[in-house]
Amino acid sequence: MSDRSSFGEILSWACTALQLPATQAQLSPVAGDASNRRYFRLQLPLRTVIVVDAPPATEKNREFLAVDALLAQSGVRVPEVLAADQERGYLLLEDLGDALLLSRLNGINVDHYYGQALAILRQLAAADTAAVALPEYAAQLLAEELARFPQWFLQRLLGLDLDAGEQAMLAGLDAALIGSALAQPRVLVHRDFHSRNLMCLANDSLAVIDFQDAVLGPVTYDPVSLLRDCYIRWPRARVEQWALGHRDSLHAAGLLPAVDDSTFLHWFDWMGLQRHLKVLGTFARLSLRDGKTAYLADLPLVLEHILEVLQVYAGQDVQLDAFHDWFRQRLQPAIADQSWSGR
Repeated sequence: MSDRSSFGEILSWACTALQLPATQAQLSPVAGDASNRRYFRLQLPLRTVIVVDAPPATEKNREFLAVDALLAQSGVRVPEVLAADQERGYLLLEDLGDALLLSRLNGINVDHYYGQALAILRQLAAADTAAVALPEYAAQLLAEELARFPQWFLQRLLGLDLDAGEQAMLAGLDAALIGSALAQPRVLVHRDFHSRNLMCLANDSLAVIDFQDAVLGPVTYDPVSLLRDCYIRWPRARVEQWALGHRDSLHAAGLLPAVDDSTFLHWFDWMGLQRHLKVLGTFARLSLRDGKTAYLADLPLVLEHILEVLQVYAGQDVQLDAFHDWFRQRLQPAIADQSWSGR
């Protein structure tokens, strides 16, 4: 951490940006996320603001600022940017508080909050992205994400060595999932739209954070990130109802062509399978490479999401069936031996 800015340097920059003497402000750390960013809360005489130390070498600060402006113009509630020093990687943001949606969700209020969240996704789908050079969620990126599963989860975390047949089986699965993703209409995709990236504000509305990885991609990606959240699970019937309701609202708004239930749910389920396989690799990498071992505790729920989809599509697709058989015979015994598996 010797190359990171000191506490004093960050405080000095923030106070200079606000035109306040450092004696009138107090800086304290705030819990971070999966990135290399550091967050601080700056207590001012009449309010608080958030200071972000986001090293330009590793963090997408230009992308964050561009997407923040795009979402704000589209009517999405995002943190106001008060100041930015892109050379040093400092950001001064509006303080949206500490109330993550995950901390509020329960069986009684979930329709209320998911209704708001899905309305935000309609705003994203309607956003005019012409002025922002968003990357495409193309085959190369989808494949890179899926490659994290064998590299970090299977080989590094579980210690499995894959033979040629297993590698071919996974390659076939990847091709099927990528093909399904690329067949979908494309919209602005947040890429991590879930209950830990939605903030509950004082007026009970939602704000969006952590959107610097936004891309143009499959229409079901953000809905499945929300409705099959890696941190909370809901009954399949309820999830399907929300997903199809979102499809209907996009169609009614002229943002999606007519898509039948079976096709949309196929897109949705297979997109979720791609995402959750990626997440297994990402969470393993966060633990092994970055020392963020808390993410291991979230792996069992991610695995439940994967198994649910495999069971629903049993007998309907050769690639998924091969993976499902391998998952039960080869993977589940290895997972059962892990301390985080809960068994």
